[in-house]
Amino acid sequence: MSVLPLIFTAGWASGINAYAVVFLLGVFGRIGWAGDVPPGLQRTDVLIAAGVLFVIEAVADKIPYLDSFWDAVHTVVRPASGAVVAALIAGQDDSLPTLFAAAVGGTTALASHIVKAGTRMAVNTSPEPVTNIALSTAEDLGVGGVLTLAVFFPVLAAAIAAVSLAIGLWVVYQCASRIRRYLRRRRERRERRPGPVDALE
Repeated sequence: MSVLPLIFTAGWASGINAYAVVFLLGVFGRIGWAGDVPPGLQRTDVLIAAGVLFVIEAVADKIPYLDSFWDAVHTVVRPASGAVVAALIAGQDDSLPTLFAAAVGGTTALASHIVKAGTRMAVNTSPEPVTNIALSTAEDLGVGGVLTLAVFFPVLAAAIAAVSLAIGLWVVYQCASRIRRYLRRRRERRERRPGPVDALE
């Protein structure tokens, strides 16, 4: 069970920014900070791809409404990434079953993705872009900081991730009315958009 805290933390972080997790873990493994990082994540092509996608996400995540579209696209990507990373770590360590590790990583990633997507919908009820930029930057710094901490103090990092996840779920629950308002506005915009036939008339 020695890698379980790292797996939980990586799952939580994957739900926020899956590409950052792959990139940071790969770098930590390459420089020798983390011995539990599988070789597959340390490959140069994987690091380059994850780095490029992280930069794209860092930009898209700070633009109002585009961030929610990006979150919708990654509803499958982030939990799947969390599950795969967890399974790879478990396979490298052999201290717990791979399927159990994948379930923990994927479920945690899904929960944190719900928090990220939900809070972003609530923020998008306000037209100003400053909150989006500040929230996205805080998420990026939080993922980097907690994941780095997990390499040296995995139990402490997992505790921070668990508390952050619990607070985030509570915030999303409290913002449910704002989220419904955002979804209603988005649906109304789609309904007002002219279709191909209307555009020709």
